[in-house]
Amino acid sequence: MYKIIKKDGTAKRATFETVHGTIETPVFMNVGTIAAIKGAVATTDLQEIGTQVQLSNTYHLHVRPGDQVVKKLGGLHQFMNWDKPILTDSGGFQVFSLAGLRKIKEEGVYFNSHIDGRKIFMGPEESMQIQSNLASTIAMAFDECAPSKADRVYIQNSVDRTTRWLARCKTEMHRLNTLEDTINRNQLLFGINQGGTFEDIRIEHAKTISDMDLDGYAIGGLAVGETHEEMYRIIEATVPYLPEDKPTYLMGVGTPANILEAVDRGVDFFDCVYPSRNGRHGHVYTNHGKLNLFNAKYELDTRPISEECTCPTCRNYSRAYIRHLLKAKEMLGMRLCVLHNLHFYNNMMSEIRQAIEEGRYQEYKKMRLEGFLQGEV
Repeated sequence: MYKIIKKDGTAKRATFETVHGTIETPVFMNVGTIAAIKGAVATTDLQEIGTQVQLSNTYHLHVRPGDQVVKKLGGLHQFMNWDKPILTDSGGFQVFSLAGLRKIKEEGVYFNSHIDGRKIFMGPEESMQIQSNLASTIAMAFDECAPSKADRVYIQNSVDRTTRWLARCKTEMHRLNTLEDTINRNQLLFGINQGGTFEDIRIEHAKTISDMDLDGYAIGGLAVGETHEEMYRIIEATVPYLPEDKPTYLMGVGTPANILEAVDRGVDFFDCVYPSRNGRHGHVYTNHGKLNLFNAKYELDTRPISEECTCPTCRNYSRAYIRHLLKAKEMLGMRLCVLHNLHFYNNMMSEIRQAIEEGRYQEYKKMRLEGFLQGEV
């Protein structure tokens, strides 16, 4: 299922076979929280820009249109017209992000919907049932993403509960995959390592969940307020204690520089809202730094966002035109920027894979990091 093709130091180039196709890693998963990329980007666009995996969110799709509705429509793949792998987050991050709307108990989490305030309960079993209804390729275990600055006692109690929840997720996933009416009976389960910025708690938790023989392992609870240096320290400490023969996923990360550093520390999977969120605000990535297309200096700039880029945006439109669209609040401006940014990330991952295969990852990483520091062009 997961096969390492080449290692360059700790960086891994691998393949991960799933029922919806083989994923080439390292990979960036394009984030379509509610079964769509924000910024009017269609699944047909994602195919064109080299997207391998799309990520959707369990909590948000449970709230609307409802996971039962998605199941009746044939599951997420059919619903959104996407035939490649989909990973669904468990709803655990909303335990963190909706802190004002929820209560955590041993049985699970009680929410008030951020849409209409109605009461929602989600525990490990409910999260697995919702994800089974969505019929994603990879389901994430239900966990608590604790605040990065929480004290040691809170973090330890949270991690212990996350471990108990993981055992319940595994049992329920096994049951669901045996049912006749389950759409994807080959759904995979990834467990999530937690522990804040405490290395010893992270390592102990990594050992514990490794013994549970899951399909893959994620590092959660990072990029939630700690420094980049703390994040890299935790990744470096934790990854060696996760199974090398299973994929490693760093959740919610991050910037191009973050990804380059994490690949160097053995991470396979990434996801982040940055490329789409930044794109909607006119911030676009190039190999020579990030551009803010709202800046007046681009008013008469007839160049594409990047002359090195082969995305649909750069093949057809100028910085001046996109700036005009953004200033006029025309949705096409956002769409073109998001398309470019997602292509940039997908293309960077392709270059990373090639660099690892050719044994020149350190050289590639150094060149890219130096380029990103140049600033606007």
